[in-house]
Amino acid sequence: MHVDHHDLYSEFPELRDAIDTLKAESGFFAALFARYNRLTGKVEDLEEHDMPVADFTLEDLKKARLKLKDEIYQLLMAYRIGQKHCA
Repeated sequence: MHVDHHDLYSEFPELRDAIDTLKAESGFFAALFARYNRLTGKVEDLEEHDMPVADFTLEDLKKARLKLKDEIYQLLMAYRIGQKHCA
């Protein structure tokens, strides 16, 4: 089965520097980043290995991942806006 990879560097290539900076400077962001990667790993593992799992379970994992991704994106945008105001 073909599986799309959803790592944050691929999802937000234009924000690579902001991701790296926030991971280094914010424990909260680093924890969200790690949680997103763990969740993505679970989803991709289930999809790649066609593991038997209820459809709603996989969908719930994907929804949780999307919620985390949205939260991370908001933090990245806030960081980027803050950088523009400091320049």
